[in-house]
Amino acid sequence: MVSVPECFSESYAEARPKFCSAAAEAGGALRSWLNPKARGPSGEALYLDTARFGADDAPNMLVLIAGTHGVEGHCGSGAEIAWLRSGGPAKLPKDTGALVVHAINPYGFAWTRRVTEDNVDLNRNFVDHDKPYPKNDGYLAIADAVLPQDWSEASKAETERVFAAYAQKHGAFGLQGAISSGQYTHPDGIFFGGNTPTWSNRTIRAVARQELSRARRVGIIDFHTGLGPFGHGELICAVTPAAKSFPRAKAWYGDELTSPEGGTSTSAVVVGIMTDAFPQELPDAEVTPIAIEYGTYSVPEVLGAVRADNWLHQRGNVASALGRELKADIKERFFPSGDKWREMVWARAEQTIGWALKGLGAP
Repeated sequence: MVSVPECFSESYAEARPKFCSAAAEAGGALRSWLNPKARGPSGEALYLDTARFGADDAPNMLVLIAGTHGVEGHCGSGAEIAWLRSGGPAKLPKDTGALVVHAINPYGFAWTRRVTEDNVDLNRNFVDHDKPYPKNDGYLAIADAVLPQDWSEASKAETERVFAAYAQKHGAFGLQGAISSGQYTHPDGIFFGGNTPTWSNRTIRAVARQELSRARRVGIIDFHTGLGPFGHGELICAVTPAAKSFPRAKAWYGDELTSPEGGTSTSAVVVGIMTDAFPQELPDAEVTPIAIEYGTYSVPEVLGAVRADNWLHQRGNVASALGRELKADIKERFFPSGDKWREMVWARAEQTIGWALKGLGAP
């Protein structure tokens, strides 16, 4: 019997060997991709690891991805390890393989941050960097409040005043969109999409080409945390409802599926998401991607933790007492302590993986 809470890890340094061991024991072919640009808090090397199961030419491929937003890797890693330890690979249909991607953003996982080593939100980085970037006038209006000069009661009160005024005019969801939909003007801000493809962007594209080029059908589950009711896993289809993959996702997941553009999701509409890379790199395959978003705490608490962490790395001292306090807070906001939440994560992940495998095998 698998102990679900023991599948989850308190740090990247704990999670990586746990994942590699579980993948090897399940018979996976392991590959590791060293991030040459960053090190962990103790100077450790940082890797994106993959485990491949099934025949090289399997027509159907299940893809599980953890750590797009680094600190959220605690959740995705735990779900992946639970799947590996509970015999998931051995239960795959004969024409179906699996690719498990661990710590696609190892820097963020190791440093308890959502962003990459470039301060880039990986789920806003997959735009065409040769074209004009999407505008976000809302972020421009509140940027100074997002990143104050100091982190004090006075600065926090002023930020709340600015946010409240914006929400009064544009609504609470309008404020959430201004903050979180993505911006390309403030490299020191939050939800920054970057001005070039990051290492994680380039690497996951290489992984897709190397591991999935022979697949005809690819079903992707990307693990996230931070929005929605505590422990509930919302199944988000981030592509437009007009996209070819949307009706497939709807057929696979039914009424469980939500759509930011359709107004049924807790997520704002975002651009440049990571799973966009797969249909781009696999033009001959049917790619059906979703994100599974597990609720933790309220949106203001979660966004407050993101802002605090950004301030800490831009203008504060990570090693200070305040730094340790803010780090503990952002970890809790994206990876709640206690066994109950972790058990809820795996129950929903197991259910969703089942739906994905059924969808991949449908005629």
